[in-house]
Amino acid sequence: MPRAGLNTERVVAEAAAMADETGTDRLTLAALAARLGVRQPSLYKHIDGLASLRQRIAVLTKNELADVLGRAAIGRARADALVAVAHAYRAWALEHPGRYQAAQRAPVPGDADDEAASARAVQVLATVMGGYGFGGDDAVDAIRSFRAALHGFVALETGGAFALPVDIDRSFDRLVRTLAAALADWGGDAGAR
Repeated sequence: MPRAGLNTERVVAEAAAMADETGTDRLTLAALAARLGVRQPSLYKHIDGLASLRQRIAVLTKNELADVLGRAAIGRARADALVAVAHAYRAWALEHPGRYQAAQRAPVPGDADDEAASARAVQVLATVMGGYGFGGDDAVDAIRSFRAALHGFVALETGGAFALPVDIDRSFDRLVRTLAAALADWGGDAGAR
């Protein structure tokens, strides 16, 4: 019989918290069991193994990120939406480094929950890009460019690569405002280049 109070949601939530503390690569079932105060075999009543757990963390975190980005975008358009979403993205990534890492995977084909969670986050960005008039392939290009710039900045920041004595927040704000200006000037001929 499963331990009282222990369910799949709690197991995944604790694992996500551990991922933030140690990184997803260092997450082990033995450490998770110890944290939950159970023996490792008890976890198998709630998950199918480490790969399954990591997959569930990815789905959880993609949904969390979609919620954060969606709240940031509400009531805003174009540059205001882009800037708000970018700052929300960075803040969430810095606060939840393990979850952020888990959320960066492409959805597992055939996993409906993962595909839906991934689509939610992308849809927020598609809506923001729609404010610039982008649809179809232009929207995909804009979303990829935006995500690549944000991810690159966050990866360098969390990796300790920004050692120069200049305010990192100022640098990030300039990056985001540059992206907003570039998208405003991108135009519908992006595919012709």
